[in-house]
Amino acid sequence: MLIDHRTYTVRPGCTQAHLEIYEQYGLATQVKHLGEPLAYMFAETGELNTIVHIWAYENAADREKRRAAMLADPDWQTYLRKNREAGYLVSQVTKLMTPAKFAKMARK
Repeated sequence: MLIDHRTYTVRPGCTQAHLEIYEQYGLATQVKHLGEPLAYMFAETGELNTIVHIWAYENAADREKRRAAMLADPDWQTYLRKNREAGYLVSQVTKLMTPAKFAKMARK
């Protein structure tokens, strides 16, 4: 199993607006290609203005295949355009991680 852990930082005060664009234009397409996320959260304390989402893949090849299909989808391109136009996103950190063998996670 390969975990894709992403942290996005948005402009202060823009978290809900960013999430609304994602929900309206990106969520259905992303779920169609990647499946349901393990988690999709935003910060209430600590490093504010951050959104974390976590996706699971069988391995790197599975991730590459699914993400390529998503990137080729015109609906995903519409979401990316809307996201760029809004200008809420400041930065992104992506970590590819492997769960420890004792972690209580469903294995694909």
